[in-house]
Amino acid sequence: MTNELKQLFENNRAWANKITRLDPSFFNKLSKQQNPEYLWIGCSDSRVPANEIVGLLPGELFVHRNVANIVLHTDLNCQSVLQYATDVLRVKHIIVCGHYGCGGVDAAIQDKSHGLIDNWLRHIRDIYHRSSDRFQQIADDEQRVNLLCELNVLQQRANVCHTNIVQAAWERGQPLSVHGWIYSVKDGLLQTLGESIDGLQQIPSAYRIRSGE
Repeated sequence: MTNELKQLFENNRAWANKITRLDPSFFNKLSKQQNPEYLWIGCSDSRVPANEIVGLLPGELFVHRNVANIVLHTDLNCQSVLQYATDVLRVKHIIVCGHYGCGGVDAAIQDKSHGLIDNWLRHIRDIYHRSSDRFQQIADDEQRVNLLCELNVLQQRANVCHTNIVQAAWERGQPLSVHGWIYSVKDGLLQTLGESIDGLQQIPSAYRIRSGE
């Protein structure tokens, strides 16, 4: 084992010891169940550690991360996480969180290939072209990327709400809110984007799915 990997194990032992000193029964309780109230759908970027930036301990935040926090109806990984969090864990809040300066968003609007990931980022490129009017007056590249980071969060929040998983939860009266947030790596602060979505009445009728029951 390399020295770098050994350091990770040492860090792990120090962390476990610290938690145990603060709460000797913590890991015993944690091993028996998880009961989070939040699902976090965020970016894989290593600078955006979900639990840490919202001050929650293990067991308090159910997390799914991918490049550029994209939610697709064809992504069975994301949809499975969403279904488990909603139907089994019964989370009360789903948070789609992007971050300013996202490398995936930046790559999506460049006119060069980045390999396989171009297919994944095509969904962000579509958002960029649908909103092209909003970018015409922005000359600064950083501002353009950051605006697209915000628009991407809003689109992915909508994609969560358009799933039959979330809509079925609303139909059965389950309390569930979907939020769009964005994080700044420069100052470590979160901001909300738009209003939270709490039910079918807040999404366009074209995307509403009736259970037929």
